Amino acid sequence: MFWVLVLLSFIVLIGDGMISEGAGLRPRYVDVGAIFSLGTLQGEVTNIAMKAAEEDVNSDPSFLGGSKLRITTYDAKRNGFLTIMGALQFMETDAVAIIGPQTSIMAHVLSHLANELSVPMLSFTALDPSLSALQFPFFVQTAPSDLFLMRAIAEMISYYGWSEVIALYNDDDNSRNGITALGDELEGRRCKISYKAVLPLDVVITSPREIINELVKIQGMESRVIIVNTFPKTGKKIFEEAQKLGMMEKGYVWIATTWLTSLLDSVNPLPAKTAESLRGVLTLRIHTPNSKKKKDFVARWNKLSNGTVGLNVYGLYAYDTVWIIARAVKRLLDSRANISFSSDPKLTSMKGGGSLNLGALSIFDQGSQFLDYIVNTNMTGVTGQIQFLPDRSMIQPSYDIINVVDDGFRQIGYWSNHSGLSIIPPESLYKKLSNRSSSNQHLNNVTWPGGTSETPRGWVFPNNGRRLRIGVPDRASFKEFVSRLDGSNKVQGYAIDVFEAAVKLISYPVPHEFVLFGDGLKNPNFNEFVNNVTIGVFDAVVGDIAIVTKRTRIVDFTQPYIESGLVVVAPVTKLNDTPWAFLRPFTPPMWAVTAAFFLIVGSVIWILEHRINDEFRGPPRKQIVTILWFSFSTMFFSHRENTVSTLGRAVLLIWLFVVLIITSSYTASLTSILTVQQLNSPIRGVDTLISSSGRVGFQVGSYAENYMIDELNIARSRLVPLGSPKEYAAALQNGTVAAIVDERPYVDLFLSEFCGFAIRGQEFTRSGWGFVSTFI
Repeated sequence: MFWVLVLLSFIVLIGDGMISEGAGLRPRYVDVGAIFSLGTLQGEVTNIAMKAAEEDVNSDPSFLGGSKLRITTYDAKRNGFLTIMGALQFMETDAVAIIGPQTSIMAHVLSHLANELSVPMLSFTALDPSLSALQFPFFVQTAPSDLFLMRAIAEMISYYGWSEVIALYNDDDNSRNGITALGDELEGRRCKISYKAVLPLDVVITSPREIINELVKIQGMESRVIIVNTFPKTGKKIFEEAQKLGMMEKGYVWIATTWLTSLLDSVNPLPAKTAESLRGVLTLRIHTPNSKKKKDFVARWNKLSNGTVGLNVYGLYAYDTVWIIARAVKRLLDSRANISFSSDPKLTSMKGGGSLNLGALSIFDQGSQFLDYIVNTNMTGVTGQIQFLPDRSMIQPSYDIINVVDDGFRQIGYWSNHSGLSIIPPESLYKKLSNRSSSNQHLNNVTWPGGTSETPRGWVFPNNGRRLRIGVPDRASFKEFVSRLDGSNKVQGYAIDVFEAAVKLISYPVPHEFVLFGDGLKNPNFNEFVNNVTIGVFDAVVGDIAIVTKRTRIVDFTQPYIESGLVVVAPVTKLNDTPWAFLRPFTPPMWAVTAAFFLIVGSVIWILEHRINDEFRGPPRKQIVTILWFSFSTMFFSHRENTVSTLGRAVLLIWLFVVLIITSSYTASLTSILTVQQLNSPIRGVDTLISSSGRVGFQVGSYAENYMIDELNIARSRLVPLGSPKEYAAALQNGTVAAIVDERPYVDLFLSEFCGFAIRGQEFTRSGWGFVSTFI
């Protein structure tokens, strides 16, 4: 009887804990822990979605071969200590995975524990870009990292042409590291974060005073583009206070991260005060393609939640995360592996007082194998295609771009890592080649704060009185374009006049000050001058600055205010002027043709007239003189044609017509000779300059030096730097250089002062002069 009871007890134990299947034993329950703050919006939505997924997994007993998934949720109550205690509790009760934690702060802490005990930790809310798979191999982000969110925001900022933004965020790992990632993305697009407004942790803000203080600081700053990376609780307070301060009016740009779409999706309708304060804000939501699975789950939601809260994108990812774990469990069980845990020698060997039972924490023996099954997931869920790239990032990250308007919100476009900004859903573009060109980036119209549809400029002149620092070259030559005035710090010149005239056309004040660059003893290097804008020495630079390709890659130029281009100037000599200059049009061929016509016309007249006209008779000498006299006198419109026959007169008229043509040609040639200076030089243009061996001068500080070396392949040893028009003239006259290459405006000014030189050939580059900034 005793042995029967023992056998029955053993059967009961086996039945309660394990299910026999061939050579292996399947556990009746596979435990999974979840750590969330259930009193938060994300915690509430997530808990409902995970329970729904658990029920769906367990609704088909054959899916896990008779085993059931058991999810236990621990309420961390927005407390870091309780979050740690919840994780330790799950590690003691042999959970194969933990869903969570909710925040990146705790993810950084608990990931070390997950690494040590080989328990995978999956989170769709802790999306800090710094949570690297290399450092935390057992931490898996099951939603796109915030790195892609910040990349999307950076591309939006670049798309609208803004160059500076202000970041407003909480001082926690997720918010802080997200803003760091945003700064990196902006830097690659020649934009920057001009100010970081840091708020206390979301959980410790009890009054709006800290928020108001930061908003007041922002009000006095230049940038009007504000990025808000926080949580729903703090975010609502920020916008309500911003409205009170008049910061939701025309001219401001507010971009909120995904916290706002969670609020908009889950709390409907929003309180009137909150809804009013959000009008005109742009925000983003992780994009989930439309599908039957998603549609069916959305249809179930009201019943699942009893109408207490709306479904947001994190609810969808919570549902899919449970299925990722369930599929990995299935593969583990199907591999005939027994789920087992063993003691950690590092913990069991620890000695110390107190009742802290660290030895109860156990290592998941199949943890590495289970992790491989998770990261090799390839399934279609309610969020779309779920697959991890080798770096553990989600495949095809994309976002919806939302504009909050009076009657709710509307979608103005999408962003995807594949194609950038578009008004077409990303999934329809994945089969096409990626095209990130600026002409292929599109968003629909936006209603901005204040109700305007005109894109805000994104900046104003700050209330702190800082003037724009405008760099001006302190030239040593060609001071007509820009120069220091009488040794003072004042400047003058053509470029300054153009700039001041343009400023007067702007409808708002532009306080500025001119800051000289260079020592005035020699012309400054203009490449260094322009580069000072990129490093923040100047806000802009004004002067005779050539718009060349190398410079346009690092700064923005205005439209050209003067045309320019490189030309060759060389010494020239005039052709000798003599009293016989009128004979220059008569070239030898022309003399020969004229003489031939004399003889031909005379001969024809003689043939026609010598039989009937006495004047064409007599000795040969007399007849030859008569023939030449008739031809010659006709050129001077003599009336001798009256002495010949009708046929002769016709011939003379033809000859007269020919004479008129010759006379016209002669007159035009002679006029050209007498009015256009005839110059001579061995240098006929840039081609002869390149093929010659003579030395070539250039202006100190000009881009002409690099152009001749890099583009024309002229040896550096042939180049001679010159600093002023006087040096130009002297070098050309004494033969130091055979020619000078410089920009057309400088050369025109030089030639207006010095004679004996001329431009040879045509301009061989086309550019212009403009002003430089980083925010044009």
